[in-house]
Amino acid sequence: MLATRVFSLVGKRAISTSVCVRAHGSVVKSEDYALPSYVDRRDYPLPDVAHVRHLSASQKALKEKEKASWSSLSMDEKVELYRIQFKESFAEMNRGSNEWKTVVGAAMFFIGFTAILIILEKRYVYGPLPHTFDKEWVAMQTKRMLDLKVNPVDGLASKWDYDKKEWKK
Repeated sequence: MLATRVFSLVGKRAISTSVCVRAHGSVVKSEDYALPSYVDRRDYPLPDVAHVRHLSASQKALKEKEKASWSSLSMDEKVELYRIQFKESFAEMNRGSNEWKTVVGAAMFFIGFTAILIILEKRYVYGPLPHTFDKEWVAMQTKRMLDLKVNPVDGLASKWDYDKKEWKK
């Protein structure tokens, strides 16, 4: 029974990945991603397939003319042959884009939004600082720690000269 269930699931998966059924009843063949595809990338300069897969009549004639001597081809025909094989040249791939402006703008927006939240929290959420942050309180606390000789080996008390009543130099 388990084997029947597994095989039915595998069969349904195989059918669902090979054919897509639309809501209005027509069956559409899905793209087969196992076949090679065209990509323009600097690190992969020679794609597995040409950019133009379905050639027009003039492109087919140009491909036939390509089989002869290349010296008989004009510069425009050579460029057209290049455009059949590749979508962009390396110079076009390396051309800068304005995407960085969007990224910097979005980053600045979120930094500004965060700054506004912090300001609002400091103003409306947090209370006043406790009295233990006052300079007088810190001075009294430090004096008490020195009087108690807290951590005399390598702590605060080790840096205080008890004879001269000042910090060691």
